[in-house]
Amino acid sequence: MKTTFKGARVLVVGDVMLDRYWIGDATRISPEAPVPVVLFRKERMNAGGAANVARNCAALGAKTQLLSVVGDDNEGAILKQILEQGGVRVNFHRDKSVRTTQKLRVIGRQQQLLRIDFETPPSREVLASKLADFEAALPSCDVVILSDYGKGGLAHITRMIVRARADGKKVLVDPKGDDYSRYKGAHVVTPNLAELREVVGSWKNESDLKRRARALRRRLGLEALLLTRGADGMTLYRQGGVLRVKAEKREVYDITGAGDTVIAALGTALAGGMRLPEAVKLANRAGGIVVGKLGTAVVTPKELFGKG
Repeated sequence: MKTTFKGARVLVVGDVMLDRYWIGDATRISPEAPVPVVLFRKERMNAGGAANVARNCAALGAKTQLLSVVGDDNEGAILKQILEQGGVRVNFHRDKSVRTTQKLRVIGRQQQLLRIDFETPPSREVLASKLADFEAALPSCDVVILSDYGKGGLAHITRMIVRARADGKKVLVDPKGDDYSRYKGAHVVTPNLAELREVVGSWKNESDLKRRARALRRRLGLEALLLTRGADGMTLYRQGGVLRVKAEKREVYDITGAGDTVIAALGTALAGGMRLPEAVKLANRAGGIVVGKLGTAVVTPKELFGKG
């Protein structure tokens, strides 16, 4: 198995966000309302959403480009700085009519007590110009990862898939919402259990799940559908059969961003020449590692392979 992906080239497109953490001590309840009082100690800021996907690709050694929309604000500038420090080539459209999506989490006693979201969808004009940049970036990548967080940044995702396929690129999609027709023609779509249930309905047993997943894969013309199942690992549904990968037993600290790490590892491995079954096993291992970290985080080759 490969232990480096320095030759891999990945283009990430999607909804980015700044993950902000206010961390402190929560030792008493407010006399004003039955809520904990947090004595602020420190702040952490990480890349979230598609930005976290890109950081994970770069951390694994891939030459990574990120295309997205942010506001013309300090949060967008901070996010760009975090990404560039992580080795990501950033192409941000700045839209003065929106604010950069931000998730502020208040942490006390090593637990998330509150999350506040700040967001506005980007304008149509900015999204249209992003499509041109997408087409210009295609020749310099092997794999395209479309990270859909439902924030409006992937309004042209259907055209992006068609264009990437025409250029012979593998297309991976981390989905959102109940309309997967937008992802038709992608190579791999990676829903979790809740996301898949929203699309195909509840299943009675494993056999029923297999039938529904296969039907969805055929309807969308996918090479494969990768279902992430948390503590139960992953299941890969493709024409040649079903591959079940068990989760590696680890202490789970925080599942935030685990899906980002999974699709990043999968895309990077495929861009590096790894076959799909082996890439899925690697992505499963990466997801198991990242849930042992606080908040959105990256997995390094040393953690993944045990060497630098």
